[in-house]
Amino acid sequence: MCAAPTALASALSLVLLSPGVAQAQATDDAPSTLERVRVDATRLRGVSDFDTPASVDAIRLDDGSSNRAGTVASEPLSGVPGLLARDRQNHAQDTQLSIRGFGARSTFGVRGVRLFADGIPASMPDGQGQLSHFSLVGGDRIEIMRGPFSALYGNSSGGVVQLWSADGQPGDPWRFKASHARDNTTSLSTQLRGGTDALGYNLALSRFDTDGWRDHSAARRDSANAKLRFDFGDRRRLDLVVNHVDIDAQDPLGLTAAQVRENPRQVAPVALQFDTRKTVRQTQAGAVYEHGIGDAQTLRAMAYGGMRAVMQVLPLPVGAQVNPLNSGGVIDLDNTYGGLDLRWSWQGTLAGRPLEATVGANADRQRQDRQGFENFAGDTLGVRGRLRRDERNTVENRDQFAQLYWTFAPRWSLLAGVRHSEVEFASRDAYITASNPDDSGRVAFRQTSPVAGVTFAPREDLRLYASAGRGFETPTFNELGYRADGGAGLALDLAPAVSDNVEVGTKWQARSGTTLNAALFRAETDDELAVARNVGGRSSFQNIGRARRQGAELSLRQPLGNALDLRVAATWLDATFRDDYLVCTGAGCTMPSTPVAAGARIPGVPARQLFARLDWTGGPWSAAIEGVGVGDVVVDDLATGRAAGYALVHLEGVRRWRFDAGELRTFVRVDNLLDHAYIGSVIVNEGNGRFYEPGPGRGVMVGAQWTWNR
Repeated sequence: MCAAPTALASALSLVLLSPGVAQAQATDDAPSTLERVRVDATRLRGVSDFDTPASVDAIRLDDGSSNRAGTVASEPLSGVPGLLARDRQNHAQDTQLSIRGFGARSTFGVRGVRLFADGIPASMPDGQGQLSHFSLVGGDRIEIMRGPFSALYGNSSGGVVQLWSADGQPGDPWRFKASHARDNTTSLSTQLRGGTDALGYNLALSRFDTDGWRDHSAARRDSANAKLRFDFGDRRRLDLVVNHVDIDAQDPLGLTAAQVRENPRQVAPVALQFDTRKTVRQTQAGAVYEHGIGDAQTLRAMAYGGMRAVMQVLPLPVGAQVNPLNSGGVIDLDNTYGGLDLRWSWQGTLAGRPLEATVGANADRQRQDRQGFENFAGDTLGVRGRLRRDERNTVENRDQFAQLYWTFAPRWSLLAGVRHSEVEFASRDAYITASNPDDSGRVAFRQTSPVAGVTFAPREDLRLYASAGRGFETPTFNELGYRADGGAGLALDLAPAVSDNVEVGTKWQARSGTTLNAALFRAETDDELAVARNVGGRSSFQNIGRARRQGAELSLRQPLGNALDLRVAATWLDATFRDDYLVCTGAGCTMPSTPVAAGARIPGVPARQLFARLDWTGGPWSAAIEGVGVGDVVVDDLATGRAAGYALVHLEGVRRWRFDAGELRTFVRVDNLLDHAYIGSVIVNEGNGRFYEPGPGRGVMVGAQWTWNR
């Protein structure tokens, strides 16, 4: 990488060696408990994340993130170790999100990471999820859990990301926010929040509109999120959440290496020929009810349902659609989904020591009406033509889980749990012709995932922990969608990937405000899912054997006097295939024959990441400088191409004015201050060699937020 990451690393070393960090705290023999901050990612009601044997981060959405447009989830997630969130500059595809190397191979959406919004799943039962309906405007915080304990959330191996909307309280202010940036990018949002002791409300509305940094990348997104909180007293509470998102976006596709060198803002010509684009309409609602029973027990029930309609025009060549088994270049998906979750928690003692236990069960169901059409009619390209695929796909899961947290000795605690999952896929084919037979079928997967960890507290401000567990990932409908042999129907021969995860770490919270977290981790995966062939714009998948993801994470927060605050996050990650396997490389290939050697890097996964941010506050003024460094990645299994690592520097400035009626906050942000040319993300194993999605050059955003005092 460039010199900037080296400079950031040097700054980190100086901070770690400074007296303020190195100073030890005197402690008594019996440890005392620091102030507890509840983080819901661990499902523990009376235990802080500091005392748990897991890597957990909570990002507040009302501090530095408010100096951004607040339109994409990658903005506030950039400073979390082990997590990589890439803004693809393509709003027809979701944020590219991976944790510890899991999910990096997903070409769209999020897989391998479990997503929730206000306790309601944003991942479907098959493991595929979207961040597009996350409301940062109405959000209070984002919680990220990495490592073995993510297995307790079901079908995922990498981690859990949860967004929580703020609760409306009496006297909460209302606010309106507007920003404008390069490429005619405008963001408008408003949040109305407030209530009484018995009723709270949080309504957030936003519109995002852009011409796009690249050609043919214009997009519009309208979103609305509403949360109502009813407090009935006696530890009884009901949350109602409704959200809606409407996206209309052009798809510029990726570029080849030669096209990037020629003009990184251009679009692949085939995208213009077929007018590649995507529309998404999603509406969902959910309810979460908690009922306290005495002082020790709590019942929690959650129910949700929603609809998501997707229409996407792909640049599939007309010639490829001559094949009677081809499903066409226009995808039309109508999804309905819903689920239930019921759990019981108890806080008491075992052998005279504090104990918290939770048991529960959940069931989710997704029904997908999937149709495919030709992307031409006569000589006209980019329009819906003849029907080529028509099927109804369903996936259901039924899970049971239990966990307990027990402080079994004055300095020792145990967190253990188990989850049993049953996931069933079924497909009913309605497009049957003489040359395209009935491809209906079903397949079911079952997995029991145990996990356990211990925490040792040698001092009041220090924790040491170790944990281990097993997670699994079923194929998603995206991976089941196309068979490797070129036949029609779902690839029902795929098996889940199963991962054994271990982690050791330490957490330090000094009274001065310094926090330091560090972890070493390893995940060994069997039946890793990877691309078998990518022909004619279609990816087919296979189970290839073993893979390993191992590395180290470090995060530091260091106050530097009254005016300065430093945050640093660093990740080292080694992600490789452990077995040889074969892939397809030529047009028309249906039998993989090109070898990939054991030890090859998993594509899309950088070996190094570094983030540093220094905030300064002085009266009504504040400013920040932020540095981001990301290592290089290979773009496909054969490492035929590589996206170089990069280092970026960003600046922010803020001025506040206070009035009797409220507060006006104006802000300016300069992204990529040094105007560095870089590849922001890659499309792993893209069959046409269009792997690269260039990041934008220097850009300035200005904005203002008015907050009403009521």
